[in-house]
Amino acid sequence: MSKILFVLSGADHWTLADGTEHPSGFWAEEAVAPYEAFTAAGHEVVVATPGGVVPTVDRASLAPEVNGGQENADRVAKALASFTALRNPVALADVKLDEYAAVFYPGGHGPMEDLAVDAESGRLLVDALASGRPLGVVCHGPAALLAARGDDGGNPFAGYRLTGFTNAEEIQGGLADKAKWLLQDRLVEIGVRFEEGEPWAPKVVVDRNLVTGQNPASSAPLAAELLKLL
Repeated sequence: MSKILFVLSGADHWTLADGTEHPSGFWAEEAVAPYEAFTAAGHEVVVATPGGVVPTVDRASLAPEVNGGQENADRVAKALASFTALRNPVALADVKLDEYAAVFYPGGHGPMEDLAVDAESGRLLVDALASGRPLGVVCHGPAALLAARGDDGGNPFAGYRLTGFTNAEEIQGGLADKAKWLLQDRLVEIGVRFEEGEPWAPKVVVDRNLVTGQNPASSAPLAAELLKLL
């Protein structure tokens, strides 16, 4: 049994352009679906956050309307409660990459607040990419890639094919016009080859050891691709 590292945001809000703190954190489905897939395959999941703070679930991600009804919302909430590693995270600064077979970043708007500018997370991403380990990143999780810096000062993800939460989805979600910046725009600026699928439909892009998913619906398919690489 190998260990898989989940790197989650430690933020409980996302600061909008007008300074308002929009309640946020990690998106439940994006943590639960991969957690269930990896543990079912016999792997152990370890959670890490900036400073080792217990991550906050975005309460909006537990609503019936984003989970296909109350029954599945209850199932996700129950699965989240059984994900005990979420309550005992290690600090990102203490992570030793060689202890893990793969690294995974769920989304939610939380990463836009902290991981996008977190140097420790950025270094971990650079090392994970260079190591050849499977590296999975979904939805708003690719915001963390913005903090990655190579020895030459450039972003090592430049030139990679990847996806993430799109401008179209942010617009339809009602927050695009309130945001300081949009994820798709920033990723394009650092030189990635951004691939955009239909809003809210599952889309996974695999480029070498990097596996990315566009939105919450992409979480389970992304986990399946990571397991193939493992």
